[in-house]
Amino acid sequence: MKKSWGLIPKILKGEKTVESRWYKSRYAPWDKINPGDVVYFKDSGEPVSLRAKVVRVLQFDNLTAKKIEQILSEYGEADLGTTHIMPKIRKYVLGKSYCILVFFDNVKKVEPFNIDKVGFGAMSAWITIDDINKIKKT
Repeated sequence: MKKSWGLIPKILKGEKTVESRWYKSRYAPWDKINPGDVVYFKDSGEPVSLRAKVVRVLQFDNLTAKKIEQILSEYGEADLGTTHIMPKIRKYVLGKSYCILVFFDNVKKVEPFNIDKVGFGAMSAWITIDDINKIKKT
């Protein structure tokens, strides 16, 4: 996550309870995440610091400007921890074709750890794996 958006503290405080991913094409976690899964969170360039349990997943496709506004209106506060949707966020999601909303709870701090993204791409914003220990740097 972008550190400048300050989302990790909002997750920890319970102000942010949804993680959204907006894409032009289908990318992970599309069709790869389910209730009961565990997600880990980190800011870009920082170690992983939080974990949470997935409780619900919504996927939207064939997005239009109207659909995007409906999603932002209905889920924006849970996703961003604020009722104010920044213009740069609106600009970023405009023109996307897919949106995934991952609802989570049971947020816990974890002992910070780094991950090895070899094989996933240096710019991977979301990695789907069956065992976190496979990518933990020791």
